[in-house]
Amino acid sequence: MAATHSSLSVLSTDRAPLPVGPYAQAVKIGNLIFTSGCMPIDPQTNHVVSGGIEAQTKRALANLKGLLEGVGSEVGKVAKTTIFVKSMDDFATINGICAEFFGAHKAARSLVEVARLPKDVLFVIEAIAAE
Repeated sequence: MAATHSSLSVLSTDRAPLPVGPYAQAVKIGNLIFTSGCMPIDPQTNHVVSGGIEAQTKRALANLKGLLEGVGSEVGKVAKTTIFVKSMDDFATINGICAEFFGAHKAARSLVEVARLPKDVLFVIEAIAAE
């Protein structure tokens, strides 16, 4: 059985939904924070939000913000995001919401269409950020 190496710190916060599996909300090494995928789960109810891609994207981004701030970072310190989507047909909607969310900050980004996501959500985002 593996143990967490002393160079890594497992991070958690109550400002974002709990993981849906056996993994950390975020891990820190040096001054970098690596988040797990933030899903469009309402932290109050622990249920996926309804309302389609727009509502799910906004909720997942709000969860990312809560996670980052809860572990000592912020949206303006995000260096890279990876976004997983159910349909590339939602690309323009996602771009508009992300542009509003990140404002003048421009992080590197990958956006990938996948066959299926946990809980059948439409949008998941993970990030690498400075502390």
